[in-house]
Amino acid sequence: MNSSTRSYERYSRQIALKEFGETGQQKLLEAKVLMIGAGGLGCAALQYLAAAGIGHLGIIDDDTISLHNLHRQVLYAVKDIGLPKAAIAAAALQHLNPAISIRAYNERMTVSNALEIIKNYDIIIDGTDNFAARYMINDACVLLNKPLVYGAVSRFEGQVSVFNVVLNNNNTSANYRDLFPQPPAAGEVANCAETGVLGILPGIIGIMQANETIKLITGMGSPLINSLLTYNALNNQVYELQLAARNNTRDLVPPNAAAFHKTDYNWLCGITENSFEVGVKKFNELRANDNVVIIDVREPSETPVVKEFEHIRIPLGNIEEKFTDTESDTIIVFCQSGKRSLQAAKLLAAKLGDTKRIFSLAGGILQWKKEQQS
Repeated sequence: MNSSTRSYERYSRQIALKEFGETGQQKLLEAKVLMIGAGGLGCAALQYLAAAGIGHLGIIDDDTISLHNLHRQVLYAVKDIGLPKAAIAAAALQHLNPAISIRAYNERMTVSNALEIIKNYDIIIDGTDNFAARYMINDACVLLNKPLVYGAVSRFEGQVSVFNVVLNNNNTSANYRDLFPQPPAAGEVANCAETGVLGILPGIIGIMQANETIKLITGMGSPLINSLLTYNALNNQVYELQLAARNNTRDLVPPNAAAFHKTDYNWLCGITENSFEVGVKKFNELRANDNVVIIDVREPSETPVVKEFEHIRIPLGNIEEKFTDTESDTIIVFCQSGKRSLQAAKLLAAKLGDTKRIFSLAGGILQWKKEQQS
């Protein structure tokens, strides 16, 4: 390894490992790794990858830092609220290791830029939190023959796997579509905003992703290729599910770049614009109406508690049975993130035969409270 004495000292504890050595460190210094998403998974994985000496790190995320991020996204502080995640993460990591190169992309990854960005990196890490992004990232990696390190968390459980690796027999390992060939129906799987997540869990899974990335780069150990590891934080149970690449799922990936650019992953995953949805500003205007009914469709135990305006609480599962039309001018439903309330609005519209006066708060009560504070 060509390095100064100071650089050698920085990595000396891992260089001392006979399975790693100077050769392994040199491979890390030459590697180019892209982290997609600088949230809970990304914050954990990026810190250890930067510390380990990954020579070139890319970070792409178009989100800004919010107070509710801080219990799990440990690269950020209160002073960073409102600032772009990618830029703040890059600055923090550069302080941790000034010797490496870090590039921040303060933008959302889409079908328009995914192939152009991903092609510049050796390994891609998926730290996103929605199905549309996961399918898009997977398909881009398949088209470009890039290994993909997958991670996902919900409540107390997380998953890790390594997809799309060229094997010794020149075949390619399983990809995300071998695990989930088709996206779930809209509303079928709740996200972390609705179900919650233990703050430490993304840290555990993110560090596992960093570990898999280092194993791929150095050739050490046995990466989770054709294997899905699931970890439960409540009881520390770990189990692995064996995966296999299948021709019929490979056929689900767009065949070329042109087809990829035309693919609407939001539509495939049931994410569509909806006439029921209203933003925070419109919601505030509607609730000023004297003849309005506002319904919280969350479960009784869910927080935050809403004391800022009058409303009734009817969980989504009971909305059709329990809600009685009061001939109000306006009916507004809300939940944690806007997903369940959109379902509720559709159910009420079908029950009442009326779509003109029923609305769902887009982004949910979390978005409403966030905008009230800004």
